[in-house]
Amino acid sequence: MQLHQLATVTLGAALVAAVLLGGGAALADPPGRDRHEIRRDHRPPHGAVVRNLPRDHRVVRHRDLRFYFSGGTWYRPLGSRFVVVAPPIGAVVPILPLGYVALTIGGRPYYRYDDAYYVRHDRGFMVIEPPDQADDPVAFAPPQELFVYPRAGQSEKKQATDRFECHEWASDRTGYDPTQAFGGVEPAQSAPRRVDYLRAMTACLEARGYTVR
Repeated sequence: MQLHQLATVTLGAALVAAVLLGGGAALADPPGRDRHEIRRDHRPPHGAVVRNLPRDHRVVRHRDLRFYFSGGTWYRPLGSRFVVVAPPIGAVVPILPLGYVALTIGGRPYYRYDDAYYVRHDRGFMVIEPPDQADDPVAFAPPQELFVYPRAGQSEKKQATDRFECHEWASDRTGYDPTQAFGGVEPAQSAPRRVDYLRAMTACLEARGYTVR
């Protein structure tokens, strides 16, 4: 093998190794960027400051203050940037983030995401102080058995809105609310009502341009 060919092969192998091992300056975070913006799978801790909000954020007004909510994380403006804050007690969001846990504490249903607790509200779900019996919960699993795919390129925010509105419609139509223990009906009626609810959800979402499996 010619000397220049050997050098080329060696350099190429070194570049491949650098990519596979995740090393090298080429893989470093771009200067001036927030690490929380680079790692989309990482939820920033309280007090973290970011330059930009997630694209699917929602504006939540509470006590004359403006908050931003996305994926269970709460933000407040900080000059030209945004700071991650604890969930504001009493604030209401229209829909909970995926991954919440449904609990029954003292016979009442609660919804927990990380360390925050929510209860049902007429406008969605309200942040509350941790209940007194939070150390002794009983988990229940609201059925979320639908796999929904946007056919028309709906944004994440649009998808969340459509799912919530279809949930409200399906719940009103069937009398079954999957965010409550046994769907808010008698245990003996829970299974058939759940089937009706899922059918109604499917019909609503398909009418809005989604494929539902």
